[in-house]
Amino acid sequence: MNILVKSAKIIAPNSEYHLQTKDILIENGMISKIDASITPNNETKVISYDNLHVSEGWFDSSVSIGEPGHEERETIANGLQTAGLSGFTGIAVNPNGFPIADTNADIGFLKAKAFGKATDLHPIGALTIKSESVDLAELFDMKNAGAVAFGDYQKPVSNPNLLKIALQYAQNFDGLVLSFPQENKIAGKGIVNEEVNGTRLGLKGIPALAEELQIARDLYILEYTGGKLHIPTISTAKSVNLIKEAKKKGLDVSCSVAIHNLVLTDDSLVEFDTNYKVLPPLRTKTDTEALVNALNEGVIDFVTSDHNPLDTEQKKVEFDHAMYGTIGLESAFGALQNVVTTEKAVELLTTARKRFGLTSEGIKEGVKANITLFNPDETYTFSEKHILSTSKNSAFVGAELKGKAYGIIANNQVLIQEN
Repeated sequence: MNILVKSAKIIAPNSEYHLQTKDILIENGMISKIDASITPNNETKVISYDNLHVSEGWFDSSVSIGEPGHEERETIANGLQTAGLSGFTGIAVNPNGFPIADTNADIGFLKAKAFGKATDLHPIGALTIKSESVDLAELFDMKNAGAVAFGDYQKPVSNPNLLKIALQYAQNFDGLVLSFPQENKIAGKGIVNEEVNGTRLGLKGIPALAEELQIARDLYILEYTGGKLHIPTISTAKSVNLIKEAKKKGLDVSCSVAIHNLVLTDDSLVEFDTNYKVLPPLRTKTDTEALVNALNEGVIDFVTSDHNPLDTEQKKVEFDHAMYGTIGLESAFGALQNVVTTEKAVELLTTARKRFGLTSEGIKEGVKANITLFNPDETYTFSEKHILSTSKNSAFVGAELKGKAYGIIANNQVLIQEN
């Protein structure tokens, strides 16, 4: 397949073409020519859109897909389609299906189901068997089967010695360990941020301390063991400071933040809408401001949609009984651009790939095409018609967004939204 991308502004800081408007010719999946103007032949598919921008393909480090076991929430096929149309050429998939992905066979199943798709699926293997925080899972076997990291989704490692052993063991094969930042004994039965809004609404609170105490513990363990630790989806100002100090010490630690924790606060809870019930919970304006500053300072390494599709039975219930989670792939770019610049947004949506041990050749002649196409200036109100996922549990319905993905070109395939 030959493809000509016309008049695209290239956002690629490490490329000689950064901020230049060029034509990009792709032949058989490879970028063969980048020039000011390229004339297509009759067999070339021409892609041309208003205010077209392109960047290295985006990567999301935390995506949940129901399959296997919860296909009513999302299938692998539709999840990858949704990711691609939302601008992501690669996603790391959490091990929270049924069964939990804690063996090489489970990892192999996910890889096989995703074979041949435009968007690459990179499985995260469970750190512990059944994500129960009792015994380590088959980390090395899962690594050989294609797992890019190991962690228990939204479940903390309750046994500190288990985290110590995991960090020590994973160093044998350069494995990345994930540790969800919540001390459950402090969180207790809380379901929202422990602050004025939660108290006013009569909802039990999860104090910021629950996150910060766990992070402090994990960083002490990392300092002792060495190894590579990633702390997903932090949400408080003090968490930022803890990680900043750890990086100053030279510890090999990274962290991410969910986009909804960047742009939404617990003020949203006033309507008792369960789409705002997420983990970690939505915090205060002080926290969101600290998180955005940390992004711009480089303390927080990248962002994630933390996409978690849940069907009606899990969300259309009393707030106390609803499951945690919101979908976020479709709204990720538009929501992120409400708090950072376009260039920063692209950086935050691409740098996770390196942390997870994956390579990207960027945008230049002679490399495999792996690019995202988008319009950074389109403003719109996000509504249910923009949702591509099987489940509709979005915290962004009704939000004003800036920026929209057209789609991707990857794995010698074109995946573009029709409207």
